Amino acid sequence: MKPSQMELFQTSYVKGSFIQEIFYNEENGYGVFLMRATEASEELPQEEITVVGNMLRPHEDEIYTCYGEWREHPKFGRQYYARQVKKEFPRTKEAIVRYLSSEIFTGVGKKTAEKIVEHLGEKALDQIAANPEVLTEIRGISPAKARTIAEHLQENQALEEALVYLYQFGIGPALALKIVQTYKHRTIELLKDNPYRLIDDIEGIGFRRADEIAREQGLPEDAPERFQAAVLYAVKEASVSKGHVYVTWDQLNQEVNLLLGGAGVELFSESAREKYVEMLIDDERIILEDDRYYLPSLYYAEYGLAMRIKQLLEQESETDYPVSELYRAIGEIEEELGVTYAEKQRDALLTALSSPFMILTGGPGTGKTTVIQGICRLFAKLREISLDPDHYEAAEQPYPIRLVAPTGRAAKRMSETTGLPAMTIHRLLGWKGDFFEHGAESPIEGDLLIVDEVSMLDTWLANQLFRAVPQGMQVIMVGDQDQLPSVGPGQVLHHLLQVDKIPRVELTEIFRQAEGSSIIRLAHAMKRGEVPGDLLIPQPDRRFFPCKKEQALPIIVKTVTNAMKKGYTIFDIQVLAPIYKGPVGIDRINREIQAVVNPKDENKKELTWGDSVFRLGDKVLQLVNHPEHPVYNGDMGKVIAIEENASPDQPVLWVAYERLEVPYKKSQLGQIALAYACSVHKAQGSEFPIVVFPVLHTYRRMLERNLLYTGITRSKSYLIMCGEKEAFADGLKRQSGEKRNSRLKDLIEEEW
Repeated sequence: MKPSQMELFQTSYVKGSFIQEIFYNEENGYGVFLMRATEASEELPQEEITVVGNMLRPHEDEIYTCYGEWREHPKFGRQYYARQVKKEFPRTKEAIVRYLSSEIFTGVGKKTAEKIVEHLGEKALDQIAANPEVLTEIRGISPAKARTIAEHLQENQALEEALVYLYQFGIGPALALKIVQTYKHRTIELLKDNPYRLIDDIEGIGFRRADEIAREQGLPEDAPERFQAAVLYAVKEASVSKGHVYVTWDQLNQEVNLLLGGAGVELFSESAREKYVEMLIDDERIILEDDRYYLPSLYYAEYGLAMRIKQLLEQESETDYPVSELYRAIGEIEEELGVTYAEKQRDALLTALSSPFMILTGGPGTGKTTVIQGICRLFAKLREISLDPDHYEAAEQPYPIRLVAPTGRAAKRMSETTGLPAMTIHRLLGWKGDFFEHGAESPIEGDLLIVDEVSMLDTWLANQLFRAVPQGMQVIMVGDQDQLPSVGPGQVLHHLLQVDKIPRVELTEIFRQAEGSSIIRLAHAMKRGEVPGDLLIPQPDRRFFPCKKEQALPIIVKTVTNAMKKGYTIFDIQVLAPIYKGPVGIDRINREIQAVVNPKDENKKELTWGDSVFRLGDKVLQLVNHPEHPVYNGDMGKVIAIEENASPDQPVLWVAYERLEVPYKKSQLGQIALAYACSVHKAQGSEFPIVVFPVLHTYRRMLERNLLYTGITRSKSYLIMCGEKEAFADGLKRQSGEKRNSRLKDLIEEEW
């Protein structure tokens, strides 16, 4: 049982000012400080003592009371371990002047602060908080300025009170600060009213943490708010964790019961559950259609996507080319490119030019890139337009063919293989962090849109893209249906392929096999669920090293270092793994590779952030879309600069990406991670010259056919697997788990 706030403040304490920072970690708030103590609950060993604990970084010259206990450190001796730290507002005239002239009160300099203290004395802060108008009695302070000073004072006092309030629930300083920055001076009021709002408003807080806070505040276990919070969380988690666009009543009840614990079934009767869910529906926090419970955003996204695709399918082609003209143009392109299109590839070219909307699918080596390139050239030839980007830039006109992909690396590969400009979907739509510049009211410009790697496309992003497609633009979606589904909710490619009305061409003939690619042969055997007989036999472009879990990590590290000795760079080699934690998880692999290829050096700058250490030269991965700079989830770069002593609002680290250098403040370091190893999901849409892929029984819960297939097809030239053949075979037997709830197919096919 956690001690209450009152109990904490009746235990041992020391009071004083912090005079030196020995160590401080901004991520978790853990610090070691030297304090000049002026008061304590017991006799002090000396005036200057060492205080350790989690706290917001303290300011000099301000008085703090630390509540905790004395501990004996084996190396550093006696230290005061602070469980809670409370800032005491200044009471002497000198301290009040320093406080009022600090950065907290913008526009109040030392002279103004001295005037205030001279007029109001040592109780100035109490008087201002009680009646801001007392400030107007001082010459030079207008009523507006008086209100501003009072508001800053009240907010700062409320901030400290809110932090202390949150600490009692076991919430650390970093998370507490995030909460207070969100709710500001209303923190306590809002959380007492409804602590479950934390689930939606604060990243990092789930139902169980919010539920714990609610119960400690005395909210009854059978409170309607508790059940409704569990419902909302269950629907949200179904989309985030399982990819569902909606949940059924049975699925919802099952998840809610798990969240509420064993007594949940008895606490809320069936009629009560229906009543409380009906209230959520009335408030439009959930949308119910038949037996389907949606988050509003996903409901409208799925309907919007279906509507736009129906419109595309009903769109009449603006040009109708004679078959003879199409074949003549295809023949000319074959001569220009030095290729001969196979029958299915020709079908794809003809379908693309005659359909407002089309899907092109195929596994690795089947020539999807060749077809995309051919479509672009055929489109330009028949429309008699230029494919030279400089032509349009000089004329200040939009490029007529828009090539996009969900990730930066996939877009880069698309551009390299076609020789034409390509970009991420987010960049095309003008992502600004919380909205897109382009949509139904401001569509994108161009005549043809080709979207690659559409297996990665979730319902929400697909809707954002299609609602920005203007009338008359042709759309071609390209992907591999056997790859992993999108991380986000829905399974857009899978469900669109079930719609008979949508023209599609599947490429099945393997062309790279003729070039001797055993990786391609392996991939197509895996699609059929087969373990090839030569899996363990060394091939010119792949190897499988049989080993146990304990042997895998040394083999991975040795493989990487051997490749680098042969002249490959660390960006040519990518280790892929299915999980982050564990003895052969992504986090451990990253640390081990870093220790060998970029070891600690007293002459090399480094920066610690949580459990990660970033050094100059490290390979890192961008984890989220960064609207301030055009870098996106999945982009990889190199750490090129570190500033260890930067202030909180200044960059501490710089990463060089393909075309730019991006600065990161300390608060933004959670956006990047070491990238010597990464997940298969993060690598989707990318290709690497060398892929190292451990396959072990310890990964069992994640090993499925589409994950293994996606992982090995990231390899462009050489694939190295290590681990247990049995784990590989077992993974191939396992198809994707739970079917994702979505009505996209039905919505497109039914009459509205």
